[in-house]
Amino acid sequence: MPESQDTVWLTQEAYDKLTQELAHLKGEGRTEISKKIAEARSEGDLSENGGYHAAREEQGQAEARIIQLDHMLRNAQVGEKPAGSHKVVPGSKVTVCYFGDKSDTETFLLGSREMMGLDDSVDTPVYSPQSPLGAAVLDLEIGATASYSAPNGKTIEVTVLDVAG
Repeated sequence: MPESQDTVWLTQEAYDKLTQELAHLKGEGRTEISKKIAEARSEGDLSENGGYHAAREEQGQAEARIIQLDHMLRNAQVGEKPAGSHKVVPGSKVTVCYFGDKSDTETFLLGSREMMGLDDSVDTPVYSPQSPLGAAVLDLEIGATASYSAPNGKTIEVTVLDVAG
């Protein structure tokens, strides 16, 4: 598949997990929500029926997630996290310092949130390879320095301190 702005980098495990989630949402998930809506509708006046409105909101969120998953899986580039590489590639956890100041560091995942395993912290920032920072560090090795333009137009310099698979 050619790489594009929409490419979503996923491990095989993450791809399989998202495929299962999508199948559930399209099947049992829709059925469960439809039952909740029908039950709430049978209670009468819909204008003051909190259960009905909650079920409709849940339906909207589920349909939005289905669209998101469809898009991600259609644009997925599946690969495994690199092991023992000192080069920044999608799936890497990267630690950089800003402007050569080793006290001003950031560690992030290069890829997509879905690449993270269940044991990883949800607080870890995730940057796509197409983001300004992600594009700047992609394919660099430990010790290499790059710069990129921030959304405010400021040039930011980063040095790769560590790369983990």
